[in-house]
Amino acid sequence: MENLLIKNGTIVDVENGVTFVGAIEVKENKIKRIIHQGEVLPEGIETIDAEGKYIIPGLIDMHCHIHEGFAPHFVASGVTTVRNLAGNVKLLKNLIEKPDHAPTPRVYAADRMIDGSPGQWGPTSYGNFVTDDPEEARKEVRRQLEVGAKFIKLYGWIKRDVMEAAVDEAKKHNLEVAIDLLNSKDVTALEAAEAGVNWIEHASGFAQEMYKGWNLFEDQEQWSHINWEHPDQEKVREICEKMLAHNVKICPTMVVLDQPFQYPNIWSPKNKVIESIESKNHPTEYWKSHEELVDKIKEQTAVVNNLTKAIAKTYYDLGGTVVAGTDTPALLYTYPGMALHRELELFVEIGFTELEALQAATVNAANSIELNEIGTIQEGKIADLVILNKNPLEDIKHTRDIDLVVKGGKAYNQEEILSNIPSEEEINRNLQAFMEEWEAVHAK
Repeated sequence: MENLLIKNGTIVDVENGVTFVGAIEVKENKIKRIIHQGEVLPEGIETIDAEGKYIIPGLIDMHCHIHEGFAPHFVASGVTTVRNLAGNVKLLKNLIEKPDHAPTPRVYAADRMIDGSPGQWGPTSYGNFVTDDPEEARKEVRRQLEVGAKFIKLYGWIKRDVMEAAVDEAKKHNLEVAIDLLNSKDVTALEAAEAGVNWIEHASGFAQEMYKGWNLFEDQEQWSHINWEHPDQEKVREICEKMLAHNVKICPTMVVLDQPFQYPNIWSPKNKVIESIESKNHPTEYWKSHEELVDKIKEQTAVVNNLTKAIAKTYYDLGGTVVAGTDTPALLYTYPGMALHRELELFVEIGFTELEALQAATVNAANSIELNEIGTIQEGKIADLVILNKNPLEDIKHTRDIDLVVKGGKAYNQEEILSNIPSEEEINRNLQAFMEEWEAVHAK
């Protein structure tokens, strides 16, 4: 790869909340030098003039379920790294092993989720592992470590003793544990935190702790006295303080609840990336199938939508780690890559500053999983950059007004990135090869 110089741009220092006009010299995949105004610029290398534009670090989606077919859409949206919350590491092998400069995001992945019987997503498969046996959970954690899982994902129907065993085993191997308790009947967020779980996804399990005996599967009539629209701030603060004592981290994924809640007036700005996504069968057909269930989805999201927002803001104000994620492509129109921009808007809507929202998808996100080479624009870090046409610190909506994306030192416009979307045939071929290998191993 050739070296690159980006000059005359306004560089956004997301760590310190300041901006300055300068240049960024990139050597191969790393930032070689930050050059301030007045200093001599290197000559004879490819140069991008970013005058009047704003440069931020590549964005990080801290909760998604990536797929080869829409991986380039993330990068075209300025999302250069994703944290994949369950799936299968081997199925993602092609993406995980791509070179730094590839027009697909860097993938930090869990393997299949560990759930309790009968399994919310059905019986054990390549994407989930269902057990009520603590020893089996320990074995599964060890297997996931061997195949390259970066952390462990637990799911809502897991039994408490199984959760405790999985967490204990993960800790032996220095693996963090994330849990999704949206549909939990038996475990609350505080119980998970007390067991040593590091991450509470969707800010879930808080309602179960605040209102003992409540869950989404109960007859909601008996809980009609709860004002879900205006959460009890005293209760929210009380549980947030207890959670903070365990140093858990929260990824609220507000957009996944907000999109169905707003339906049919979903957030859907017209741009190249969204047009490209909507032209693909997957995940568009999946979203359309959910439109038929929208009343039920709305009913359930109405219960936790405002509570999730209250938890995110309160926990952050108390000093807790709160990062930005989307749960793409779950429920309704969580557009790969673009949904993160809506999540940042929601951060601002609930009271975060523009800078704080940006930090939730850059420096704070990277630090939360110790990805020390990304998240800021600094010498020696990987050159993942987004060149914006307007200042995101004035209006967070400007994060989606993208001029160029630099991924691992290589500059792309959005059309170039979107031209790398694989064909349906290629995707199906790769999936078939994976399934044949999986079945050969697990049919024993």
